[in-house]
Amino acid sequence: MVRIAVAGATGYTALELIRILLRNPEVQITAATTRKSGETPIHTIHPSLTGRLDLNCADLSVGQIADRADFVFCCLPHAASAAVISDLLDAGLRVVDLSADYRLNDADVYEQWYGVKHPDPGRLGSTVYGLPELFRDRIADQNLIANPGCYTSTSILALAPLLSRGLIEPTGIIIDAKSGVSGAGRAPKQNTLFAECNDSISAYGVGEHRHQPEIEQVLTEVSGQSVDVVFTPHLIPMDRGILATIYARPSTDAPEAELMSALREFYAQEPFVHVVDHLPATKDVTGTNYCHITLRRTKGFITVLAVLDNLVKGAAGVAVQNFNLMAGFPETTGLLPA
Repeated sequence: MVRIAVAGATGYTALELIRILLRNPEVQITAATTRKSGETPIHTIHPSLTGRLDLNCADLSVGQIADRADFVFCCLPHAASAAVISDLLDAGLRVVDLSADYRLNDADVYEQWYGVKHPDPGRLGSTVYGLPELFRDRIADQNLIANPGCYTSTSILALAPLLSRGLIEPTGIIIDAKSGVSGAGRAPKQNTLFAECNDSISAYGVGEHRHQPEIEQVLTEVSGQSVDVVFTPHLIPMDRGILATIYARPSTDAPEAELMSALREFYAQEPFVHVVDHLPATKDVTGTNYCHITLRRTKGFITVLAVLDNLVKGAAGVAVQNFNLMAGFPETTGLLPA
């Protein structure tokens, strides 16, 4: 039995993570933390857990976590996550970090995009990026995995097959992505209030979104060539889901059918990535760990479309994929629909 701690257990991603873990009879959730003082029954924070998890959420020290758990899913915000992870690792715990703290390889790039100095710069560049479809063989024996984000997973999964096979140009790629409101987290913000975002769609982080260097870094590694993207996210008035529409210049005159075959071959053995003929919609993958991808050749462009659930395949679901690989469980454990 693997004992699990969820650090930062009050958010949407943590709730999704707990729901998935409760489906695995080989794990037990033994600790849930919050940075607020006192102890609070977790079902009062997440009412859907009533009768399913009898556990108090508390501000636990690293020592208290180490006494109760073998493995930690860290759902804390950036900078706050890295500030405790070094101590968690020193205490002998294994960690999947769902923040952005270990995704980038360079501390200066991290500071430029996140506006703070990195609390644990020595691990940057050596921490494995936890996207199993690309880096599965590196994950199992690690003690720390940098879990990818939702926008990044959508974009990277859509582009990796085409870039790695030299089918599109690596520069001038335009990623137009749209996400549900849960992607902004549970803490109240003016732009995610109902009266602000309902019946409206808006762009944000234009030219300065933190996921852009992450996307470029991973795709550069996968393809072996310098990749440059323009990434523009949008907020959509729905609870969850991401749709990315991506425009790239072809580097070959291969017909659409051949490009689709390249996608299918790349993901032929992947349980959670499906290449589809139709234009995918976010409802096709809601509540699942699946990513659906397709493409079209359109007037000198290859247009790639990808959808996933930002809370599952974009966060908690891929975190459990990483955990399963680290713990020696089948990768799909707890993640396949009933």
